[in-house]
Amino acid sequence: MELFLLHYPFTCLFIAFLVLYQVKPSFRFFCKMTFYKLWVFTVSAVVIVLSMPRGRSVENAMFFPKLLLPLKYIFGIQIVVKGKENLRTKKPFVLVLNHQTSLDILGMMEILPQRCVPIAKKEILYMGTFGLACWLSGVIFIDRRNREGSISTLTDVAQSLHKDNLRVLIFPEGTRNHGGSILPFKRGAFQLAVKAQVPIIPVVFSSYNSFYNQKEKRFTPGKLIIQILPQVETLNLGPDDVPKLTAQVRDSMLSTYHGISGMTNGASHQ
Repeated sequence: MELFLLHYPFTCLFIAFLVLYQVKPSFRFFCKMTFYKLWVFTVSAVVIVLSMPRGRSVENAMFFPKLLLPLKYIFGIQIVVKGKENLRTKKPFVLVLNHQTSLDILGMMEILPQRCVPIAKKEILYMGTFGLACWLSGVIFIDRRNREGSISTLTDVAQSLHKDNLRVLIFPEGTRNHGGSILPFKRGAFQLAVKAQVPIIPVVFSSYNSFYNQKEKRFTPGKLIIQILPQVETLNLGPDDVPKLTAQVRDSMLSTYHGISGMTNGASHQ
């Protein structure tokens, strides 16, 4: 046995890796998440190279879906999109999504419309190749600690929506929510839509809990349902209407979330 270990150390390490991967769910979770992050950062490096001839442009964002979506097959994640017809518009709009995990990137890539600019926290800009690739793809970064600067940025975006025929993607919760529901919404996305007089299209991702749970270190094949809701008009609405609009959209998204999450959780127990 000792001679075998001495002569075939890499074989022994590989066997140990396979055994740990099969018997230790936490080790399997660590391996999958490490692979996921390495893939994202490697893809980002490729996007940087492909984006160089064009420079910073929203058109570069379309490299991401082609390079990231193979991950859903590698991990065995079935993504079912409902209500695709609600995205079939060539006019500007604001897309609002609930935010649960870093895996939301895959769902985003599945539905990302043409000329869509995500708004993200400034910290992402400093995440190595991923941050640079996002910047080259036209992602707009805001400093959440600088309220006046954020408002100024959103005002500029509102003016650009019609001029440049853009769509904007925002997570109105402002942070990831692992709690199995939807957090209260910040009003920035809705102020932006009202200021630009463009519709809001809510998008709801079902719960990941049937196949992914960070606290339990569980990551198995599973099913994610994405429901795209009908657009909510903002025409003739003003600043005073924003609180009601925010609550209305959140209520419809929360109801949808519980409905489609029940479908995935029920399927996992059959």
